[in-house]
Amino acid sequence: MELKSKHLLGIESLEPSEIRLILQTADSFLEISTREIKKVPTLRGKTIINLFYEASTRTRSSFELAGRRLSADILNFSKQTSAVVKGETLRDTILTLEAMRPDAIIIRHGSSGSAYYLTTFCRSHVINAGDGLHEHPTQALLDAYTIKQEKKSFKDLKVVLCGDILHSRVARSNIHCLKKLGADLTLCGPPTLLPPAFGAFDVKIQHDFDKALEGADVIMMLRIQLERMQKSFFPSIREYSRLYGLTAERVARAAKGAVVMHPGPINRGLEIAPDVADSAQSLILRQVENGVAIRMAVLYLLLGGKDSENVG
Repeated sequence: MELKSKHLLGIESLEPSEIRLILQTADSFLEISTREIKKVPTLRGKTIINLFYEASTRTRSSFELAGRRLSADILNFSKQTSAVVKGETLRDTILTLEAMRPDAIIIRHGSSGSAYYLTTFCRSHVINAGDGLHEHPTQALLDAYTIKQEKKSFKDLKVVLCGDILHSRVARSNIHCLKKLGADLTLCGPPTLLPPAFGAFDVKIQHDFDKALEGADVIMMLRIQLERMQKSFFPSIREYSRLYGLTAERVARAAKGAVVMHPGPINRGLEIAPDVADSAQSLILRQVENGVAIRMAVLYLLLGGKDSENVG
């Protein structure tokens, strides 16, 4: 089986079978990161451009490592040191880079729909590494992969997604992904950050964090995205932390064996207490580790999926 599109723009357009294919393919690459020599020849001769218009640690680094571990050539593009600061448009930047004949462009951009826009004139495979408030598909895939490792099945699994839902592309991708895999999903946050419109996703809406946590199998916290807020969405940071911060006492309300997740970067003491972030129940660093395997799987399926003998 192969992915139906030559691009990965979001989870909303993927079939459940395609999501499962990516998760299964990641199994083949997870072990490579534990080897003494962390490299396979799968994408030798391929060129990948990391085009990041927004700051990133985890996504950019793991995409770069994923490409290098598959033996691809990687070009990292930084907005701050490019002609963008001289006024060059996104289209002209892409056309310039495409003239160098890359095989794939991985883009993070502050405008929703930017990844799709590239596909209207690009020859290269396009992978969305986060576009505005729209989607962040590989984050949702690595989150699902981490949950699958720990819980095995998504059927009737109670997942609580709490925090700044309104501004989170991670939340939107996870909603699509977890729903398609069969999880029971509850969104939680203050009404200003979780408007009624999210009910259209056919998920539970809860504004009381303590109630939302009762019986939860997975608790996924989201960062307050102050950089995307043009006005005040809650009275104070202290008030938000009191009502929606994840503490050890709140984790105790969840089901036995519940796990804690966060896409990062985490704001310790705001959305999550330090002792919870560093606890045995926390899968936060496992998510980072799995991000490399998931992104290797995506690159392999888009760029080298037919060359299966070179997987590992």
